[in-house]
Amino acid sequence: MLILKTIAEMRAARSDLRCDLGRNLGREGKTLGLVPTMGALHAGHLSLVAAARASCDAVVVSIFVNPAQFGPNEDLARYPRTFEADCALLLEAGADIVFAPPVQEMYPATGAPQTGSTAPHLPATYVTVEGVSERLDGASRPGHFRGVSTVVSKLFHIAAPDRAFFGQKDAAQVAVLRKMVADLNFDVEMVVCPIVRDADGLALSSRNRYLTLEERRSALVLHRALGRVEEVAAGGETSAAALIEVGCEVLAQEPGVRLDYFSVVDRDTLLPVQTAGRGTLVAVAAFVGTTRLIDNVLLL
Repeated sequence: MLILKTIAEMRAARSDLRCDLGRNLGREGKTLGLVPTMGALHAGHLSLVAAARASCDAVVVSIFVNPAQFGPNEDLARYPRTFEADCALLLEAGADIVFAPPVQEMYPATGAPQTGSTAPHLPATYVTVEGVSERLDGASRPGHFRGVSTVVSKLFHIAAPDRAFFGQKDAAQVAVLRKMVADLNFDVEMVVCPIVRDADGLALSSRNRYLTLEERRSALVLHRALGRVEEVAAGGETSAAALIEVGCEVLAQEPGVRLDYFSVVDRDTLLPVQTAGRGTLVAVAAFVGTTRLIDNVLLL
């Protein structure tokens, strides 16, 4: 497994990898898969690597804590960084390349300084997906998706993958990036993989490690609320307002959980719907202590 730090190294390795694949496989249609991450890997990330491994001839995993997607009062400085452990997991999972550039490599010193950050600069050029980027998490975290779409577009240019793998847990991010890929004609297939949960139902997240034991128990209410909405919808309820009320009633059972949003929306536009149906996205974000968690379901 190669561990690369520069864009030039990544591009050279990509070229070499494609040549090697052509020689070794002796056929056309070789595919390169990309799994973008910010590190602090867990079983959810590894499920994306496994999906890429199963459907691609080679797999690149990026590890980059992207300062452009953090607000000035968010957790950039304390975001967990576990690079050596991450690399050990990726080696075992069968990744071919880990691309882990420093901030200065991705954002040269032509951008604007980020106030209160140890990162020297932010991008001078951004990719902004208008409209959809301002909904759900985008409404709560202004500028967040501008940072996400910018770094993912750079990764697409640098690694030139045939397929890129993302988790359904980040449903709003998926909607933003799907729109970006379509609008900018990226020659990449987005593959969205199911949410991976602990045995008790909590959606896996790198931020779960911030939770105390008591907070972790409280956090299970997000999954319970979504599960109750699924039950009510399966029973025939289609009113989005009624489903939101059901979900919020469950969340209210945990006074230590502060709701950010509970929404029933179109999964592609993230716009609210009045009538829920098959494929409607039910999404929740809440603060458990000081930790913001997200979760969602697609109605069947």
